[in-house]
Amino acid sequence: MNLTAIDWVIMFLYFAFVLGIGIFLKRFMKTSTDFFLAGRSLPAWVCGIAFMAANLGAVEVIGMGASGAKYGIATSHFYWIGAIPAMVFIGIFMMPFYYGSRARSVPEFLRLRFDEKTRALNAISFAVMTVFSSGISMYAMAKLIQVLHILDVPLAKMGLPTSWSFHLSVFISALIVLGYVFLGGLTSAIYNEVLQFFLIVAGFLPLVFLGLKNVGGWSGLKTQLPSAFTHSWQGMTNAQNNPLGVEWFGLVMGLGFTLSFGYWCTNFLVVQRAMAAGSMTDARRTPLIAAVPKMFFPALVILPGMIALALPTPQQAVTVNGVVQMQTVSNAGKGLIPVKIDVATGKPAVDREGRPVLDYDLAIPNMLLHYFPTGILGLGLTALMASFMSGMAGNVTAFNTVWTYDIYQAYIHKGASDKHYLHMGQFATVFGVLFSIGAAYTAARFNNLMDFLQLVFAFVNAPLFATFLLGMFWKRSTGHGAFSGLLCGTAAAALHHGLTLPRGDLVGIKGGWIAVVHNYPSEMAQNFWTAIWAFAVCFVITVGISLLTKPRDEKELVGLVYSLTEKPSEEHLSWYQRPAYLGGVVLVLALVLNIIFR
Repeated sequence: MNLTAIDWVIMFLYFAFVLGIGIFLKRFMKTSTDFFLAGRSLPAWVCGIAFMAANLGAVEVIGMGASGAKYGIATSHFYWIGAIPAMVFIGIFMMPFYYGSRARSVPEFLRLRFDEKTRALNAISFAVMTVFSSGISMYAMAKLIQVLHILDVPLAKMGLPTSWSFHLSVFISALIVLGYVFLGGLTSAIYNEVLQFFLIVAGFLPLVFLGLKNVGGWSGLKTQLPSAFTHSWQGMTNAQNNPLGVEWFGLVMGLGFTLSFGYWCTNFLVVQRAMAAGSMTDARRTPLIAAVPKMFFPALVILPGMIALALPTPQQAVTVNGVVQMQTVSNAGKGLIPVKIDVATGKPAVDREGRPVLDYDLAIPNMLLHYFPTGILGLGLTALMASFMSGMAGNVTAFNTVWTYDIYQAYIHKGASDKHYLHMGQFATVFGVLFSIGAAYTAARFNNLMDFLQLVFAFVNAPLFATFLLGMFWKRSTGHGAFSGLLCGTAAAALHHGLTLPRGDLVGIKGGWIAVVHNYPSEMAQNFWTAIWAFAVCFVITVGISLLTKPRDEKELVGLVYSLTEKPSEEHLSWYQRPAYLGGVVLVLALVLNIIFR
C-alpha cells in the first residue's frame, strides 16, 4: 500500500503530539506520586475516559473486530455482561477501599488487608500479565503495519528487505511509548488515552457508516450472516448451537462474573486511573462515567468485523477455454477475512481436521483498506496506532508502579529516598518495554488476540477476584487463606488448560499439553471455564484455610472490610452525582441493549 503525503503527515503529527505531551509534563514529575499516580489530582471526566481507554488497546480494536467476525454480535457480551456490571460494582463498592486506604497499588492493598506474601504473589503475577498485554498491543500494531505494507516503500528506498517491516514496527512503537511514559509518567499516559479515545471515534465512525451502507444496513447484514451471528442470546442454551460455543451458564459465570469482575475490579491497569482522581467522589464516579461510552462501543469495534465477514470474498479474472471468468481468489478465506499463513512454511495454516484457519485479526485492517481513501485512511491508521500504543503505555505504567512499590521497594531496596524510587520507576519503564518486545513475538502464535488475553486473565484475574471478594466482605478471611487460595486457583487454571483443548486445535499452547480429557467447542468456552475453575478453587481454598488459621484483630481491618468501614456521605451531592444513582442508570441502559439485540 502506498500512502500519500497527507496520510504520513497525519500519522507524524500524532507521534509528535504524544511525545510533546511527555516533554511538556516532564517538568511536573517531581515526586514518585506525580510519576506513578498523577499526583492524585485529575478531574473525574479525564479519569473516566482514561479508565475506559486504557482497555482500548489491541483487544478492543483488533481483538474485538476479530471476535465480531468469528462470533458475531454475541461478542457484545464482553461489554454488556462482561464489563458494565463490574464497572458499576467497583465504582459503588470497591473504590472507597482502594482510594480510602491510600494504597498506591492493588498489591499494596492486599498487603494492608492480608500480608506480604499475598502481595508478593499478586505483584509478580500481575507484572507478568502486564508485560504480555503490552506485548500483544505491540504485536498487533506491527502486524497491521506489515500486512498493510506501510513501510515497504521506505524500506525499499533504503535498500532493506520488506521482511524487516514487522521487526522495525515493533521497535519504533516501543521507542515512542518508552519516550512519553519515561518523561511524563501516568499523567502523560492518561492524557494520551483521552486523545486516543477521540481519535478512535473519529477514525471508526466513517468505517461503520460506509460498511453498513454497503451491506444494506443492519437488516441487510442480518440476511447475509447466520442467524446466530446477529442475536446476542439466541442459542445460548446449547454450546453447540451458537458461535461462542458456550452455554448461558458458562457465559454468565465465566465472562459475566469471574473474568469481568476479576478484570475490572482487581486489575491495577484500570484501577490506577481511578486512583489518579482528585477526590473520593471523583474516584467512585470514574468507572461509572467510563461505563456510558463503553456500552456503545460494540457499534464501533464489533460491527466492522461482522461486516468484513458479510462482504463478498475477493475475486480475480481468469481465462478458462478462452473465456474470461471471475473466480474466488485462491486461499482467499471468507469475505475480507483471509486465511492465516503459517510463518514457518509460508503456506495456508490448517487445523487438526485439515480446515483452513482464518486470520480474524485482519478483519479491521482489511476493512480500512477496502473503504478508506487517501487522508481518511491516514486518520483510520492513526486511530489504530493510537489504540495500540495507548494499550502498551497503560500496561507499562501499571508495570513500573507495581515493580517499584511492590517488588523493588518492598523486598529489594527498602528505605531509599523518594527521588530514588522516581528514578527506579523510569528505569522500570525501560526494561518493561524490553520485556514487552519479547511478549510481542509470543502473541504471533494466536489467530485471535481476544482469546489469548482471556486466557491470561483467567490465570491471573479470576482467582484474584475471589480473594478480593472474601477480603472485602468477610472479615474472617486471613492472609494464609488468601495466599493459598491464589496459588491453588492459578494452579487449577493451569491444570484445566493442560487437560482440555478447543475442538480442531493442535495440542500445545492452546491446551492439552498434559492430556486431552475434554474438548470445548471453542477457545472462548475453554477460557470461560478455565476462569470458573480458577475462581471456584481459590474461593473454596481461601475459606477453608481461613477457618483453620487465626484472623486479624477487627481494629486492624477498619477501612479495609465493608462491615467495619464507615460509608462515604453523599448528602451534599446532587442526585446525578451520586454513584448509586449513576450506577442504576448505567445498568438499566445495559439491560435495554441486551433486550434489543437478544
